[in-house]
Amino acid sequence: MKPVYIHSVASISAQNTVDETAFLDDLVFYEDNVLPAIDPNYKDFIPPAAARRMAKGIKMGVVASKLALNQAGIDKPDAIITGTGLGCLRDSEKFVSAILDNNEQFLTPTPFIQSTHNTVGGQIALELQCKGYNFTYVHASVSFESALLDAELQLKNNEATNILVGGVDELGDHTTELFKLIELIKTEKVSSKALLESQTKGVVYSEGANFFLLTNEKDEKCYAELIDTAIFNTLKKDNLPTAVETFLNSNKLNPEHVDLLICGHNGDVEHDDYYEVLTSGIFSDTQQAFYKHLSGEFHTASGFGFWLANKILKTQTLPEAVKLNHVKNSEFGYVLLYNQYLGENHSFTLLRKC
Repeated sequence: MKPVYIHSVASISAQNTVDETAFLDDLVFYEDNVLPAIDPNYKDFIPPAAARRMAKGIKMGVVASKLALNQAGIDKPDAIITGTGLGCLRDSEKFVSAILDNNEQFLTPTPFIQSTHNTVGGQIALELQCKGYNFTYVHASVSFESALLDAELQLKNNEATNILVGGVDELGDHTTELFKLIELIKTEKVSSKALLESQTKGVVYSEGANFFLLTNEKDEKCYAELIDTAIFNTLKKDNLPTAVETFLNSNKLNPEHVDLLICGHNGDVEHDDYYEVLTSGIFSDTQQAFYKHLSGEFHTASGFGFWLANKILKTQTLPEAVKLNHVKNSEFGYVLLYNQYLGENHSFTLLRKC
């Protein structure tokens, strides 16, 4: 089977990540429990008339995909695969509200048309006139990993050469209030710098779009090599170390080969202990990092972690703000990402320096 390489990366998040030449140089720290993504200048990428009809999630996805393709120098990928947890939430809320407000009469169809989960992938394909494989995964907090795994299998089996892969989720006002009501979002405002010290239930919620151009042809632009991806719907804490070791052994590695472990700590006191099983266990002597104090939590937040891992491998630097422990490495060869949400949908992603 052919190897898989990440040719380009692009991120729109709660941080200043649009500039590909920068790497978390100008950090934004928040004191809140809901973090909106920082908008790029959409007029530079989307005609204003078209942008006015697009919800934020669609605009973020279109711009992030264009940034990834431009960086890779690719006009049209062979396939477009996206992941999203809640899809185009704002248009969904807008359409349902219109049904209630207008007694199910005189409804504008546009919000309904744009409320489907595959709207982002479809919009990207329309702009690029890409008529190839186009698929959207809606698998909760492993939606991005599902898209990644699909692309990985196609590229390894030489069914495609270049595949655009991304994850998109947006904030919706009504849904955010519901999440606060059921305490999925923290009831108190939290400082980004002290997220892991909050010791309370719930997360700091956010939104974002992260896109990548994956290829099975290596060149000097490549960020990293994607070795493997694994997804588990349920995984008990006691079985977590064995699952990680089995995953690494299947790639002829063991925990000692991992130079950096990137975890998805989100400050939820009820579920962050999953990460502690690894950070204080088989990876206690491994350098560790986390990222959701910068990106916030959302269903495809692991896409931001994937962006972070690729930037680390490309630049061979680890920003001070994401360090989780005091172990230091002279270089980064293998990076392992682990993520879960509410104790479910666990994922491992293994990357290697090109």
